[in-house]
Amino acid sequence: MRPMRSITAGLLALAVPLNAAATITIKGSDTLVILNQKWAEAYRAKNPGVSIQVTGGGSGTGIAALINGSTDICAASRPMSRKEKLSLRDRFNTLGVEIPVARDGLAVYLNDSNPVKELTLRQVEQIYRGKIANWKDVGGEDAKIILYSRENNSGTYVYFKDNVLQGRDFSPMAQSLPGTAAVVNAVVKDKRGIGYGGAAYAKGIKFCPIKKTDGDAAYEPTLEHVKSGKYPISRDLYFYVRSKPSGDIKSFIGWVTGPEGQELVGQVGYFPIR
Repeated sequence: MRPMRSITAGLLALAVPLNAAATITIKGSDTLVILNQKWAEAYRAKNPGVSIQVTGGGSGTGIAALINGSTDICAASRPMSRKEKLSLRDRFNTLGVEIPVARDGLAVYLNDSNPVKELTLRQVEQIYRGKIANWKDVGGEDAKIILYSRENNSGTYVYFKDNVLQGRDFSPMAQSLPGTAAVVNAVVKDKRGIGYGGAAYAKGIKFCPIKKTDGDAAYEPTLEHVKSGKYPISRDLYFYVRSKPSGDIKSFIGWVTGPEGQELVGQVGYFPIR
């Protein structure tokens, strides 16, 4: 009698495919890792013969893995740079394929007890460059501002530096933390703290409403405000693959960008692309 195939329950990484197809690997953005896990779980429930491994580590880590051939899909919270695309071309003779999979309102996190009502983009820039160092200067209490940031391999770090700090350096007082969840946890515990990251990570903190200039209204990163462009720090979140997807990878990405996958985007706390 042919022995029954055993399937280990639990971790996605231990899922056993029912055919010879390679496991789909997704590596990269910590911003996307929660959503990637949800997608993987839901897709595997409908396609039990497909194994999907999800790991984080930051967008830079995922892009490096795409270039060195150790992941099928790179998850990134920023676009690949020209230098990265050329590195991919040098190794695989392709510039890669960019696939927007969700949108994010990059949130500014404050401790729940912080009385600050809103900030301008300029004030956020000045805070993270160390030019504004006391909460009283932006309508808060007389207390030192404690800066929490992401590590420089993070796509969120790069996006924030390019689009909020206008390419300028972070204050040397900013404390680099290894993931968005770590930034949130730090702000939860520190009433003087400020952080930034994906909107889906908002647990135990509050979003600071942001306005483009002094004369504008301030907005939180909600679906309405991100879609309308009123919230000034929004971005696409991406999958990158080395070449036009085919087989199991094509089917999975098609499902992610289709109605079922995009419905999960909103459940996690991000915003659909359609």
